[in-house]
Amino acid sequence: MSDTDHQSTAWRVTPGTYLAGRAAEHAMPASPISRYVTMRDGCRIALDAWVPEGAAGPVPTVLILTPYYRRFAVTPGSDIDAIPNASKFVRFLVPRGYAVVVVDVRGTGASFGTRDSFRSPREREDSREIADWVTAQPWCDGRLGATGISYPGAQSDFLASTGHPAVKAIAPLFAMWDTWHDHYYPGGVFLNRLSRSYDELMIAMDHDRRDLLKSFAYYSHPDYQGPAPVDEDTDGTLLVEAIREHLGNFHMPDFITEFRFREEPLPYDASFSSASFSPYTYSDQIRPDVAVMATSGWMDGTGFSNAAIIRFLTLKENPVHLLLGPWDHGARSNVSPWRGEGSASQFPLLAQLLRFFDHYLLGRDTGLQEEARIHYFSIHAERWQAAQSWPPVAETRRLHLAAGALTQDPPTPSGATTLRVDFTFGTGGNTRYERLAAVDTTDYYPDWATRSDSLAGWTSLPLDADTEITGHAVADLWIKSSEPDASIFVYLSEVEANGTVRYVTEGLLRALHRKESPAPLRYQTSWPFRSYHRKDASPLVPGRAERLRIPLLPTSWVFKAGSRIRLSIAGTDMDHCAQVPHGRPPILSILHGGEHASVLDLPMRSYKD
Repeated sequence: MSDTDHQSTAWRVTPGTYLAGRAAEHAMPASPISRYVTMRDGCRIALDAWVPEGAAGPVPTVLILTPYYRRFAVTPGSDIDAIPNASKFVRFLVPRGYAVVVVDVRGTGASFGTRDSFRSPREREDSREIADWVTAQPWCDGRLGATGISYPGAQSDFLASTGHPAVKAIAPLFAMWDTWHDHYYPGGVFLNRLSRSYDELMIAMDHDRRDLLKSFAYYSHPDYQGPAPVDEDTDGTLLVEAIREHLGNFHMPDFITEFRFREEPLPYDASFSSASFSPYTYSDQIRPDVAVMATSGWMDGTGFSNAAIIRFLTLKENPVHLLLGPWDHGARSNVSPWRGEGSASQFPLLAQLLRFFDHYLLGRDTGLQEEARIHYFSIHAERWQAAQSWPPVAETRRLHLAAGALTQDPPTPSGATTLRVDFTFGTGGNTRYERLAAVDTTDYYPDWATRSDSLAGWTSLPLDADTEITGHAVADLWIKSSEPDASIFVYLSEVEANGTVRYVTEGLLRALHRKESPAPLRYQTSWPFRSYHRKDASPLVPGRAERLRIPLLPTSWVFKAGSRIRLSIAGTDMDHCAQVPHGRPPILSILHGGEHASVLDLPMRSYKD
């Protein structure tokens, strides 16, 4: 089955039905208006403005701010799409009456300057000036939206946080809220492979190294000839100058390892920390009338689904719509094992986006105000559901860890499961992490049964009815360690009646960061929150029992009658994460029963009649 909304009852009017009644009345221009806009400090920023042909007057404008080329130069006569990163939005929205402006952010593409950070605060200030320029154009009616996938999606948060009065609606798609935790240090564990792969991609793009760029599937076509110059740069001289400036850009492995603790400043700049390049920092500056369409998928990287939910919980005064599907990063694939033939998503995401912008930018009667605020897809039931609040499943079911089992009641006598961490364990190359590194993954965890078989595990009895888990499961563990630090990886699986083992979700936590604290107003969660500040970090005392509550990444999954729930634990993922502690694999004891009862709390409801 697919993730289509066809015949879904989760909407009064499905996105597909809305699109069917919304004609594309305008023509795409043959080429964009392409020029430099000069920032307050003299830096020239390249942008393309795609304006609908035949519009009766000025129109609303949607901004996309990207480091991944606003447009490629292509081999003359080639039919390859010159705007692969923004094409789906440009070619969909422009014929339906929107102008779309695509921007090379500072230090990328044809823009001048250097990047001093991942999503630099300088880019945030640039977006304010770009918004000023756009709203002054005769083809713009003064109303602005913003969208994009991943980096450009979070840039839409940045734009809204400038407080620019023209910004009315943003759609951050598959976009993080906290660069430190959502992206590079989930649970305080460093994703070392991701930092290297991102650096390789940006060297290839920012330095115009086409010999390197061809190794990335998204940009491997031989007709791509580097970033497109703007119209005034007729001989490409300015582009060469801009690329020369890019040689001074930051390098991710060096940059991100400066931030071992969240919100700890750089040693040479007390005003700059991981908070500086994270949207949550500026969220209280988003005007309450700005509408937000927060979107992610259950297999969306390390914490991007958390980010979408946090937007919903934090921006309480804003009209926020939350969409969570069976998707990987960018919804390039439907990740459900029961998706049927082909990996491509069948959900009309652009129709949902159009309805959102039509409602909040064009002021059309879309009926959106009558729809539920939350829509989510339940895997293995293969259906969309609606809710008004998060979490949608309020009930919690507690399962106790016993000797190899998950039980309804605490085990007696108490005991422990002891494991020596195997630093050679890894989850492989078909996981939730690969899309973040621009790897063209379409099948997820195909060898999970074999890989997870080597892990310590606890399995429930067969379920007597179909049972839905929606939200954040929490592994509440009591652990003794032989070392003063450890990384704990927790995996949830469905073991089907025929023995097939399916990866469901996971959570991870570096034990150093086990201390919990109240969530701040700009960072609301419905799961355990941690500051990850140096002052709250504490080594383990070897041999002492310590409590670690580890939230798993959210999901909506229906375990079928006859299936069993399995919890597995590892101490590393060599394919994606740094060792903790280095070269000293700990011996871990997971305690059962008594005053140190380890449990699994599940947001669960049974479909039993």
